[in-house]
Amino acid sequence: MVKRAAIAMYEAELNTVIHAGGGSAEVDIYPDHVQIRIVDQGPGIADVSLAMQEGWSTAPEAAREMGFGAGMGLPNIKKQADELHIETEPGRGTTVTIRINFPA
Repeated sequence: MVKRAAIAMYEAELNTVIHAGGGSAEVDIYPDHVQIRIVDQGPGIADVSLAMQEGWSTAPEAAREMGFGAGMGLPNIKKQADELHIETEPGRGTTVTIRINFPA
């Protein structure tokens, strides 16, 4: 469970830095799950369904030159999450909420 949370948070943080120039992260730990909330005031995601496709990316060339921007961020988050909610509005930013349940 810790590994899943770490991967999901890493991917979400990178997306926030690369695409929005930063944002905030909030993690709440409950008896049965962890909830991660990443918020930015960036450009938003124009097409979430397209952004969820492996390999699709709008990362700038500078990010790609550093080895980032391969279009795996959101798909990797989805693979690790038990629940994934994306609220976004072009020009206003994005909020990604990730829930990872503890094993029973």
